[in-house]
Amino acid sequence: MSLIINHVSYYYNKNTAMEIKALDDVSFKIEDGEFLALIGQTGCGKSTLVQHLNGLLKPHEGAIYFNGENIADKDFDLHTYRGKVGLVFQYPEHQLFEEDVFTDVCFGPKNLGLPQSEVELRAYEALKQVGIADEYFYQSPFDLSGGEKRRVAIAGVLAMKPEVLILDEPTAGLDPKGRDDLLHLIRNLHDKNGITVILVTHSMDDVAAFADRILVMNAGQLVFDDEPRNVFANEEYLNRIGLSVPEVTRIMHLLYQKGLPVRQDAITIEEGLQACLEILR
Repeated sequence: MSLIINHVSYYYNKNTAMEIKALDDVSFKIEDGEFLALIGQTGCGKSTLVQHLNGLLKPHEGAIYFNGENIADKDFDLHTYRGKVGLVFQYPEHQLFEEDVFTDVCFGPKNLGLPQSEVELRAYEALKQVGIADEYFYQSPFDLSGGEKRRVAIAGVLAMKPEVLILDEPTAGLDPKGRDDLLHLIRNLHDKNGITVILVTHSMDDVAAFADRILVMNAGQLVFDDEPRNVFANEEYLNRIGLSVPEVTRIMHLLYQKGLPVRQDAITIEEGLQACLEILR
């Protein structure tokens, strides 16, 4: 699997007095099995970009290629493609609508025209993957907790057996435990199933802990495409565009400014702890 974004630009209200360039000549390539984070200030173009990746929007300029095919071509099978590149919107539980959990998760694979036995098998496997116990299968999804609803919504996308899973602020509104549980679930899906993950988030600590590569958007442009440690080395620039570094990185910088010889490139709690232990020895 390869997903190539090639010089993509997109305008809202194109050719009107209200025209806004939401994406400005964006190019990058996603390889099979990557765990990417997409970050940027509100209004920077993140949501517009992921809607292009899923084929919900078409570029005004440039193109998106999946396994060498332009997804905007008239003969491209966009329906099948959306099963392979799954998009989980922010607050996906708002899209739950069936009378019970199992039926809701069956909705996606059923629309692929699969036999009922395959539909039900996929729904069962997806629900087990996200940790939903059997006794909840035939309950109304609206009777579940916020975290459980979020898992059911993700299961609905997983039942399509995507090669790429895009999650737009998946932890929004969850309590700390629900947030940590969900992030570890996503990492587990990536590690065990080899699913390519694109995580849209405002949490730099989550990015540092889980992502292998960061895409940074600002005013519709891609300004960084690198591994987390290299991106977070640019604290001053990130601050200028309304972003931050992980809390532990900020603390390490403050300690260094106070004269303590700690490493300044620590980006996770584990690295920060090790750095402090080293100067105490």
